[in-house]
Amino acid sequence: MAVFSILFLLLSNAVTFRREKSILYSRETIIILLCSCFIAHVTPITHVFHLFLFLLSAIIFLLTGFYPRKLLLKDFIYDTNLINKMGQQFRLIEYPLIILFTIIGGSFLVSASDIVSIFLCIELQSYGLYLLATIYRNSELSTSAGLTYFYYIITGLSSVANEYASTMLDWYKPFYLNISLLIMSVGFLFKISAAPFHFWSPDVYDAIPTIVTTFVAIIPKISILVFLLELVHYTSNFYFVFNFVLGLTQFRIKRLFAYSTISHLGFILLALSINSLESVQAFIFYLMQYSISNLNAFVLLVSIGFSLYPFINKDTSKIEYNNLPDSNNSPIQLITQLKGYFDLNPVIALSLAITLFSFIGIPPLVGFFAKQMVLSAALDSGYVFLTLVAILTSVIGAVYYLNIIKQMFFDVHEYKVNKKYADKTLQGSIQCHSKPETIYTSNSLNRYKCINLLGKGVLLKYAKNKASDIYFKIDNVVLSSCLAIIISILTLMLLLFIFVTNILIRLSSVLAIIMFNP
Repeated sequence: MAVFSILFLLLSNAVTFRREKSILYSRETIIILLCSCFIAHVTPITHVFHLFLFLLSAIIFLLTGFYPRKLLLKDFIYDTNLINKMGQQFRLIEYPLIILFTIIGGSFLVSASDIVSIFLCIELQSYGLYLLATIYRNSELSTSAGLTYFYYIITGLSSVANEYASTMLDWYKPFYLNISLLIMSVGFLFKISAAPFHFWSPDVYDAIPTIVTTFVAIIPKISILVFLLELVHYTSNFYFVFNFVLGLTQFRIKRLFAYSTISHLGFILLALSINSLESVQAFIFYLMQYSISNLNAFVLLVSIGFSLYPFINKDTSKIEYNNLPDSNNSPIQLITQLKGYFDLNPVIALSLAITLFSFIGIPPLVGFFAKQMVLSAALDSGYVFLTLVAILTSVIGAVYYLNIIKQMFFDVHEYKVNKKYADKTLQGSIQCHSKPETIYTSNSLNRYKCINLLGKGVLLKYAKNKASDIYFKIDNVVLSSCLAIIISILTLMLLLFIFVTNILIRLSSVLAIIMFNP
């Protein structure tokens, strides 16, 4: 279905060149991904992760499928681009198409068992990632990094196929594992940015817009890690390098999240290297919960950028705030920009704090149970030293998460409302039509549907089929319901997991048993 949907979007793009149709295409892509959830089935393990890929991608598309702000008045509520900054993500009609190609490559890779198909799936996924990384700006770092890990994978795949004259993965046994398969594994470690092959990811994460980073940081890693799960199951051997703590000196928020990803990949690769029933269960559970936590962190980062749009720094002489590159697409780039944010928006600040506590592994959040499962599996298999190293690095790594929380809650913010918004009253017109539950508002350029919150009595203020003026200020502009619902659901999943622990844990157990009893 996804392939036919791509053809449909290609034909639609050929018919129209109107850039505002990008929002419509994003909404169509959400429907496509949700429908694909019901028809994607290969094996139980791949079926579950296909659903997981499609659902997470649909949530990410909500960031570009709806306007980020809405107007909240006493009587009415409506979404309008009158007070929405029209960023490039809302004008790129190619954006949904590129991501669909990447999702298809990732979903095929999860089910791949032949080296040729692996190569084609990685190529399909990687080309989409190359375009996403440079879709807004030319980035030499992202291009060189992509070519680097792509070269490693090609070298490893060609070496294995050339020596054994076979491309089927189930043909290889532990006895035949050699340097070719090791090189291929290094290529995959490059792709998921595992230490010490991670040096490209902080630069790429920091250079590309935040909405694109949300996709690049989550979806490709899921497909690669699920494929590695089955590859490790066949070879019964896998070498990995455990992560060192590298985020303590970072002052840019997305670079810190990149090092955070590297840190959590250490736990995921630890579960992969053990290759026992308990470790596979821990791997599946950790991958699912971390993808949800990481998605929530980036959605919150995007939402904070939208909410701070009418604010400027009090000290306009600060160069680090005035000369931020690509600030339109990535408004939040420095950790210091989050200073005192709790005073501006307590709910979003609290949601971000809960997400960071889950990254640390504070009970009773879901991150604690994931780390506990990995460390328990490592201890049961005799990896005492690696368990101690994992605990030590987790404690040290908690410092940079706690630093963000400290600045948000205990420091004083440096923001003030921009003068051009502070005392400005915006004007629009409102007109009542035949349906009493809806009215329509318009300005000189656009016309919007408005939902009456208080019932028919409110409409008595407005004459039927006659336009009346309404006035509102910047205080009436709030985040859209779409962003609020996403943040609420993801945060509650992290916070209230202790009450529904049996669902995900039993799912992980069933999938692990299937892996060891095919």
